[in-house]
Amino acid sequence: MPEGVIVKALSGFYYVRTGSETVECRARGRFRLDGTSPLVGDRVEISLDAQGKGRVDKLLPRKNFFVRPAVANIDVLISVASEVEPVTDPFLIDRVTSTAEHNGCEVIICINKSDASDSRRLADIYAATPYKVIETSAVTGAGLDELAECIKGKVCAFSGNSGVGKSSIMNALEPGLDLKTGEISEKLGRGRHTTRHTELFSLGNHTYMMDTPGFSSMYIENMEASELKNYFPEFARWEDQCRFLGCVHIGERDCGVKDAVQRGEIPESRYENYRLMYQELKDKRRY
Repeated sequence: MPEGVIVKALSGFYYVRTGSETVECRARGRFRLDGTSPLVGDRVEISLDAQGKGRVDKLLPRKNFFVRPAVANIDVLISVASEVEPVTDPFLIDRVTSTAEHNGCEVIICINKSDASDSRRLADIYAATPYKVIETSAVTGAGLDELAECIKGKVCAFSGNSGVGKSSIMNALEPGLDLKTGEISEKLGRGRHTTRHTELFSLGNHTYMMDTPGFSSMYIENMEASELKNYFPEFARWEDQCRFLGCVHIGERDCGVKDAVQRGEIPESRYENYRLMYQELKDKRRY
């Protein structure tokens, strides 16, 4: 039975890449009965009928999956940000990084439009984290070779608010894609969404890029408030200085993480965004 990767899902059809071919498939009805659905990024087994039409018969084990957007088997999540219109709020990046950590994804912080700004605001914040930070320009090509090297042999997805240049970066990495890019709204100061469905593109050498409309807001799924601290990895260095075992670094006294924030060892914005997300998860559990 042929195996492949779902590279696009559209209007009930699944497009499965098997070697050098892409087969249009429907899914077996039993997926609806057992509450599972094939996702873009899934590795699957398919069968072909006499007319060459395909059917998705089996989902192979997943590395991970996301609910919004509905995708699977992401190796690295690239958080694309900008210091010029639209200016990225670090809160969005921190939602992305914590959700990626929760799903076992590598994280890259990509600060795009470096040709248009000399601000070090975001670069300085994330230099204090374990994450790889790459400053890029889809216009001049700066940083793109480094980014391409970091994603080689991996399945990657791009996140970020509209207008930061996700599609422009993907076009620059693989010019044949010719993905549609959007202009910045002068009235709103942000980009217009140009991606309407999720699709996985091959760059060769087992490298794939995912274009998706849903990674701009990152809804936190299936996470307990008490575990959120595990997804801010720079906290770990200071946790042995907390007075209380199981400290969540919010209201406790003698907290090593809060002391590190006061000393500037942990960026204040990272900690404040952690507090906001912690409260969001607490409220979600309550209601």
